[in-house]
Amino acid sequence: MIDVVLYRPEIPQNTGNLMRLSAVTGVRLHLIEPLGFSLDEPRLRRAGLDYRDWANVAVHPDLESFFADVRPGRVVAFSGVGTTRYTDLTYDQRDALLFGPESVGLPDGVLASADEVLRIPMLPDRRSLNLANAVSIVVYEVWRRWGFPGAV
Repeated sequence: MIDVVLYRPEIPQNTGNLMRLSAVTGVRLHLIEPLGFSLDEPRLRRAGLDYRDWANVAVHPDLESFFADVRPGRVVAFSGVGTTRYTDLTYDQRDALLFGPESVGLPDGVLASADEVLRIPMLPDRRSLNLANAVSIVVYEVWRRWGFPGAV
């Protein structure tokens, strides 16, 4: 399955929910430090429930370390400034789906390093979706297109 990258996530419940997503879909979840919480945070454990052991999670000290360790084929960033909808891209197994911190999104320098910058459509004058919801929308769209390999 695909790599999901959370750049400096801030809210433990979102990361816990995405650990569950990793466990049930097979995506690899990468956390880019600094994190806004400890991985021992009770709220993260509660959100992840007992799925944390099944999740494929890696922590990287910075984005450059992630690139060196994983060597993704393409970096696909998600942002409100993207002009292409997430449904308009053909995804590849080697893609890394990059999402920013909950309070500010991806900084311009990180967006500039992405191969694609996509958006999830919303009504006008709305700031953003919840991070865990946004990641879930994209992961399930990619998995659906691939025919849900491995699912029952």
